[in-house]
Amino acid sequence: MAKTIQEINHKIKTGRAVVVTAEEILEVVKAKGPKQAAAQVDVVTTGTFAPMCSSGAYVNLGHAQPRMKMGGGRVTLNDVPVYAGFAAVDLFIGATAIPDDDPRNKVFPGAFPYGGGHVIEDLVAGKDLRLTAGAYGTDCYPRKALDTLTRLADMNEAVLFNMRNAYQNYNVAVNLSERVLYTYMGVLQPRLRNANYCTAGQLSPLLNDPLYRTIGVGTRIFLGGGVGYVVSQGTQHNPGVRRTERGLPRVGSGTLAVTGDLKRMSPRWLRGASFTGYGVTLTVGLGIPIPILDEEMLYYTSVSDADIVGPVVDYSEAYPHGKAEILAEVTVAELRSGEITLNGKKVATAGLSSYARAREVAQLLKDWIAAGEFLLDEPLDHLPGPESGYAFKPLTERPAASSGDRG
Repeated sequence: MAKTIQEINHKIKTGRAVVVTAEEILEVVKAKGPKQAAAQVDVVTTGTFAPMCSSGAYVNLGHAQPRMKMGGGRVTLNDVPVYAGFAAVDLFIGATAIPDDDPRNKVFPGAFPYGGGHVIEDLVAGKDLRLTAGAYGTDCYPRKALDTLTRLADMNEAVLFNMRNAYQNYNVAVNLSERVLYTYMGVLQPRLRNANYCTAGQLSPLLNDPLYRTIGVGTRIFLGGGVGYVVSQGTQHNPGVRRTERGLPRVGSGTLAVTGDLKRMSPRWLRGASFTGYGVTLTVGLGIPIPILDEEMLYYTSVSDADIVGPVVDYSEAYPHGKAEILAEVTVAELRSGEITLNGKKVATAGLSSYARAREVAQLLKDWIAAGEFLLDEPLDHLPGPESGYAFKPLTERPAASSGDRG
């Protein structure tokens, strides 16, 4: 029997909705079968907690006295540069920004102890941050310098805006070279001594709705411990990739652009992270409720780790040089076992995404819905799917114009 989101919301409001997590649905299907499970269950909740570099926050600081035009000037928060190319006191904090005096990889591998991700974590934790600003001064904004403390409560607006989160599948990173590699996938030991992966597998949001039937612009989500929304497909959204019989992508595919009120979020679900030899990022907690509209949606949400395959990619040669070479495919179940076999060799695995925290996100979202505190939203527009022709395009390199060219 088909259901609508409106019907499911009515059941949520009246306390009659049946809500289970993406782990629990596997047992429900095993016990009752797909047809009965689809009729009984109304919502399946998903979750992930993982590093998501394409994240950030925009804030409005309010005006100093006398007024100051920070836009076009130089601004830092705790010595981390923030983007000030908007109006007078609107700023954007990027998760991967680092202080000018950070040695980076001059002493290799760099430690990258503090950056934009940590600034965002400190903001939501309610800490005081040092704000410095320099400007050129105008008749209407005469002030040229500012050095003060600020905190989240002092700001007019503070909004998390992440342009690429919740990657739908991703690489398993290995290293075939003779030296240690320091990457955004963590430290990779030489001669295939470890394999790092980053997915919540059967709990992962876009793996429970692989063709984006219920997730789109306007979808209400769990974001950073508060409520957020999907605003668009994320950057590098690439739906037209090879897929399994279940519709699951075999390589990195869909992504989401998401936003939410930073003032209602928690440092438990937004954590700055440092990757040795690589840089800084933000670890984000994100969860999406999947409405069980029919038996097909139930089928999609009953995906298990054994159903999900990921590509094993060499980060010493293939990845940095942009070569579309895959060494093997392995299942998430194999990865989570702690060991995979590659080229006849046992290789230890480690996940950058916390499965325990992903489970907690899915449970929190389940609790909110069961308590009638969280309703589902009908997408205003659907994400581009596999049949849309939408595809990620790499940079097109063209010869640079000479210094004398003026068009």
